[in-house]
Amino acid sequence: MDQIFKLAFFIKPYWKRATLALVLLTALVFMDLAIPRLVQRIIDQGIGRHDQGVVIRTSLLMLGISLLSTLFAVGNNILSVHVGECVARDLRDALFTRIQTFSFANLDEQKTGQLMVRLTSDASAVQRVVLVSLRIGTRAPLLMVGSLILMVSTSPGLALLLLPLLLITSALIVFFVIRMEPLFRSVQQKLDGLNTVLQENIAGVRLVKSFVRADFEGERFERANEAYTGQSVRVLQIVSTMSPVLTMCVNIGMVIVIWVGGIHSIQGNLSVGQIVAFTNYLLTTMTPLIMMTVLSNVWAGGIVSAKRVSEVLDTVPDVRDAPDAISLPEPVQGRLIFENVSFHYNGAHAESVLSEISLTAESGQTVAILGATGSGKSTLVNLVPRFYDISAGRILLDGIDIRRLRQDSLLAQIGIVPQETVLFSGSVRDNIRYGVPGAGDEEIFAAAKAAQAHDFIMALSKGYDTHVEERGANLSGGQKQRIAIARALL
Repeated sequence: MDQIFKLAFFIKPYWKRATLALVLLTALVFMDLAIPRLVQRIIDQGIGRHDQGVVIRTSLLMLGISLLSTLFAVGNNILSVHVGECVARDLRDALFTRIQTFSFANLDEQKTGQLMVRLTSDASAVQRVVLVSLRIGTRAPLLMVGSLILMVSTSPGLALLLLPLLLITSALIVFFVIRMEPLFRSVQQKLDGLNTVLQENIAGVRLVKSFVRADFEGERFERANEAYTGQSVRVLQIVSTMSPVLTMCVNIGMVIVIWVGGIHSIQGNLSVGQIVAFTNYLLTTMTPLIMMTVLSNVWAGGIVSAKRVSEVLDTVPDVRDAPDAISLPEPVQGRLIFENVSFHYNGAHAESVLSEISLTAESGQTVAILGATGSGKSTLVNLVPRFYDISAGRILLDGIDIRRLRQDSLLAQIGIVPQETVLFSGSVRDNIRYGVPGAGDEEIFAAAKAAQAHDFIMALSKGYDTHVEERGANLSGGQKQRIAIARALL
């Protein structure tokens, strides 16, 4: 529950709309509560006394209230939807921005599929909490409290008689909420697993086909899908029992009111109008309880999703700028020194991948790192741009410890060609100038020529304006590598 309120600051920019939505909702509650009293007046003072004027005036008043409540309901829905959508948008932006600050170590701990679920399904679940809270969350308790007060004022005896039933109904709702939260958490975890399998297979579909592993991956996806479906079915089975059980409680209450109220009416202790009004207030009391079941389902799922979203937002990047970080002084010479550098993954007690490495790369010097597979070559290179932070020792660039440098200043001086070539949707020109968005054509052409990419780019249908499809699907492996090299050189 605390996680839901923790994310409430996302509503702050829209507090005026949210407040207006709640004001309209409160007005709707008072209108709803007024209707049974007006019905009682028509029955007792109009029909009972054969006063046509009372019937007409009260009916017109009810009609006016109904029209006004419709306008207020429409306004509340429009405002609630706007606030909910804006909160979801801002939440996704905040998640995306936070993920962009993650170090490689942070990304190693959280799978891509899990992060995708948090950006989509979990953000939508939090959005639903905001939406139903502005539309039902306030209305239900106000209706219930108001109806209880008016029930007591109409017939204290009947209200006292129904008190145990109301307490039992409330206890059932609390039980369902407590029972549902861990089940919703399990569903989201199963969805994480399903998305992970799906993401891996879509990204590696060519490899799957090359090794004729479609059947194996199909079975793997089916197992993940079956686990998710099975858990979802269990949740829905419990949810589906809530409404019938609560409806039964409403029906029992109606029977009690008609039975006992009818006896009191025959004895002259209650008027027909009072019985009708009390029945309406009973329905108005029980209806919010049924509405609360919908709200409880949304809140149970929202609490789980809010926790998962907060896990991402609260994650502190392992690699971050020091408070007194400085920019790399110009001009940059590029002299790189490793002094007794050690590194290990996954905590202080993990086995070292690199141990007391010392080397010097002079400015303008070409250095090749050789070693067996898994010996730490890529890890060594990843330490220079601070994709990971070293465990011991220090790395100096032009005599300055790279941990004293601002990351953006450091990365601006490093060109990287990753082992796995990644291109983005857009033009060839946009991909080459990805790291330098303001680069002109002459600079782009020079980088492409240096990477021996200019000739084949010009041979493409639209040259540098040729659209690159997702992950460079319309380019060969060699072409993608050349474009990546040009991007690094620029």
